[in-house]
Amino acid sequence: MPLASLVRRLGHRRWFARAGRLLVPADRLVGRLTRGRVVALGLLPSLLLTTTGRRSGQLRTTPLLYVRDGESFVVIGSNWGQASHPAWSGNLLAHPHATVTVGGRVIPVRATLAEGPERERLRGLLLEMWPAYATYEQRAGGRHLRIFRLDPAGR
Repeated sequence: MPLASLVRRLGHRRWFARAGRLLVPADRLVGRLTRGRVVALGLLPSLLLTTTGRRSGQLRTTPLLYVRDGESFVVIGSNWGQASHPAWSGNLLAHPHATVTVGGRVIPVRATLAEGPERERLRGLLLEMWPAYATYEQRAGGRHLRIFRLDPAGR
């Protein structure tokens, strides 16, 4: 898809990251209204991740890009290259049980923080889908971007 290819190239630009941060609430709303059928304009593999707030205990929903690894979903806490980790990644560390909504299906998952060789393998899959993650790593000022494997519950 030519538009998806253009978006992948633009993902490296600082202005794109700034605009992306501003569009997350709109993306979240569209995802909810379409019950997860449309996220990230349908251009890239996207899901809605619902976590439990580590402090509030309330449910928090975030649109994210993802890659599949077998039955699992893989996401990265890039936070558009900001120096701080995204809130959802801290929520998963505190409460690893969450749900993902993909294509209108709500799937209970259990999150595992990827480390070592497994992290590098999953990072490679993520970079194939969204090369700008390498740029976000550089911009993050040495912050180790958290990569999570989201395994369907009961598997």
